[in-house]
Amino acid sequence: MPKPYTPKVVTANHLLAGDVIYQTRDGWSRKLADAEVLTDEAHADLRLIEAAQQTGEVVGAYLADVDTSKGVPAPAHFREAFRAKGPSNYAHGKQTELN
Repeated sequence: MPKPYTPKVVTANHLLAGDVIYQTRDGWSRKLADAEVLTDEAHADLRLIEAAQQTGEVVGAYLADVDTSKGVPAPAHFREAFRAKGPSNYAHGKQTELN
């Protein structure tokens, strides 16, 4: 019996700014909470293909597992939690919004 499909989001880096971005139903957002949560494997694959074709806007698109137990997507792995926080060398980008 195959294991259930883990909810995912499409994530990538913005081509010009380098920021981590997440695919929404109708575009991209820098906030994981805005991401479209994909619960169907075939639909997720299609959304990933669509993202990968946006070569003038994004780079390195892939599917990332998310935890939806609290009603909003949250990183399911350390790597994604690290990416979601923004740059780690000094406060810029997303981190400036936290101050």
